Amino acid sequence: MYTNAPSIAPPSPSAPYFTGNTVCVSTHSLNIYSHPTPTVKQNAFHRKPGVSLMDAADDLFTREDPIFANKELLEISHLPGEGRIVGRDDEIADLATAVNPAIFGQSPSNVLIYGKTGTGKSLCAKYVSKRLVSTAGEEGVTATFAYVDCAQDTTETQAVQTIAEGVNDPEQTGINVPDKGLSTSTYYKRLWRILDQRYDVVLILLDEIDKLDDDAILMQLSRAGEAGKITDCKLGVFGISNKIQYKDRMDERVKSSLCEREFVFPPYDANQLREIMQARADAFHDDVLEASTIPRAAALAAREHGDARKAIDILRYAGEIAQANGEPTVREDFVTQARERAETDRFRELIRGSTPHSRYVLQALALLSLTNGRQDGFRTSRVYEIYENICRQEGSDSLSLRRVRDLLKEHAFLDIIEQSKHSGGSAEGSYTQHQLLEDPSVVKEVLTEDGAET
Repeated sequence: MYTNAPSIAPPSPSAPYFTGNTVCVSTHSLNIYSHPTPTVKQNAFHRKPGVSLMDAADDLFTREDPIFANKELLEISHLPGEGRIVGRDDEIADLATAVNPAIFGQSPSNVLIYGKTGTGKSLCAKYVSKRLVSTAGEEGVTATFAYVDCAQDTTETQAVQTIAEGVNDPEQTGINVPDKGLSTSTYYKRLWRILDQRYDVVLILLDEIDKLDDDAILMQLSRAGEAGKITDCKLGVFGISNKIQYKDRMDERVKSSLCEREFVFPPYDANQLREIMQARADAFHDDVLEASTIPRAAALAAREHGDARKAIDILRYAGEIAQANGEPTVREDFVTQARERAETDRFRELIRGSTPHSRYVLQALALLSLTNGRQDGFRTSRVYEIYENICRQEGSDSLSLRRVRDLLKEHAFLDIIEQSKHSGGSAEGSYTQHQLLEDPSVVKEVLTEDGAET
C-alpha cells in the first residue's frame, strides 16, 4: 500500500529534524504518538415501555461508549501524527542520517532494518520518510515514499505494481498502471518513467521483506540508477525484516547494494512499553483505567516478546472485555484474559498467507506437543508421520519428506518453532528435533478455526 506523505508541521523541540547535513535529536525520551481527539457527543436512547424493538430503531445501536473515547488510538494500523516515539531516539537519528543527502536531491543510502515484531521498525521508517518529504520540499526537492507490505504483495509483479500505482498520478504523467494484466517488465518500465517524470527523490519501504518470493525486486530497485533505468530520480530502499538472519539468504549482488546501512531495533523493555501505552491512554474515558492495568499489560508484553503491538493489543482487548461485561472500569484482572486473546491474534498474524501444507505441518507438531507433554522436541520422521495422517484426513496428497523438511525450516525462520541438531551415535547418526515456540493449544485453536473457514 502506498503512503503519499502529507505535509508535516514544523518539528517540535523533542523531535529529530534535518538541518543541512546534521540530524538533531532531543535528549528527551520520545513517546509513541499521541494527540487528543475531540470526543463525539454521546446520547443514550432507551426504549419506552410498550414500544417494540422494530418501532424503536435507535435501540438497535449503542450510542454511548462508557469505556472508549477514541478507540482508533489503540489500533495497530493507527499512524499517529504529531507526537513523539518512545525509546527510539538513536534509531530515528540513524535512519535520518542515512537518508539525509536526499533533502538536497542526492542519493539516500539503502538501509536494512532488523528487529522482532512490534519493535517500532515500520513506525520509525514511515516517520523518518514523512519528515524527509517535508524537509526536502522546503529545499525545493520533490520527494515521496511508497510503502509495500511484502506479506501481502509477495511476488515481484505484485510489489512493483503497488509501487508504480502508488507514486503515479495519471493526470500528470499520462501513464496508466492497472491492477493486473501487464507483464513484470512492463510494470517496471512504467515505474521508471513515472519516477523520472515526477520526482527528484523516492524512498521505497519494503516491510516484511523476508516474505518476498525472491530477491528480484531488490536487485531492480537497488541498482536502478546504476543500470541507467532512471536518470533524473534518486532512489533509496528501506528493507524491513523481523529476521536478522534474512541477509544470509540474499543474493550476494543484492547484499552488496542493498545493505549499505544496517540497523537492529531491540525489543522494548517494560518501562518503555508502559510509556507507549500511557501515551495512548486518552483512547479511554477519564478514570476508566485502573492504575495497575497499564503496568500489568506492560510487564506481560515485556516478559514474553517486548512487542509494542502486543502490548497495545492487550490494552485494547482488556477494554473490550470490560465493555462486553458492562464494567465501568478496565481492571487488572482483565489483562490476563486479554493477553490470551492477543497471543492467539499474534500467531494468526504469523501464519497469515501460509499454504495448507505449511499449516498441516504445524498442526502435526501441535498434536504431538499436546499428547506428549513438554518434550524437548520431535524428530522429523515423527512429525512427518503425523503430517501424513492429517493429509489423509483432509483428503490431500502429502508432500515429500524433503519438502516437509523445508517447511519446518521456514517455520524456524519465523520463530514459530525451534530446531536442534542431535547425534544418535554410530548406530543412529545425526537427526533434527523440532519444538513449537508457541502455545500448542493456541496453535491448534487457530489452525482449527482457519480450517473451518476454508
